[in-house]
Amino acid sequence: MTSLDPAVAARLKRDADGLVPAVVQDATTRDVLMVGWMDDEALHRTLTTGRGTYWSRSRQEYWVKGETSGHVQVVRGVRLDCDGDTLLVTVDQTGGACHTGDTTCFDADQLL
Repeated sequence: MTSLDPAVAARLKRDADGLVPAVVQDATTRDVLMVGWMDDEALHRTLTTGRGTYWSRSRQEYWVKGETSGHVQVVRGVRLDCDGDTLLVTVDQTGGACHTGDTTCFDADQLL
């Protein structure tokens, strides 16, 4: 059972696994840093701790960005899109946001 505000929970449109994509954006530069996944509990933890907390689909566990790497995300804002199926999380990012160490997960391959 999560402690997520029921009014917020009612607005979320989750996938079959109970997850919502979270687009993470740098609060200063507005660069898109990464995309993570949140369920109700991860969103609740993010909102109450001010630290980016996500659900790892591969490890099947919660993770707090920077907990092991030191590349911390201090959350400045969380918005829900008009359809209720995507979150926008604005952060102050310390170090790289990508698991590769890059500033953003979108540095490597520019297709157009």
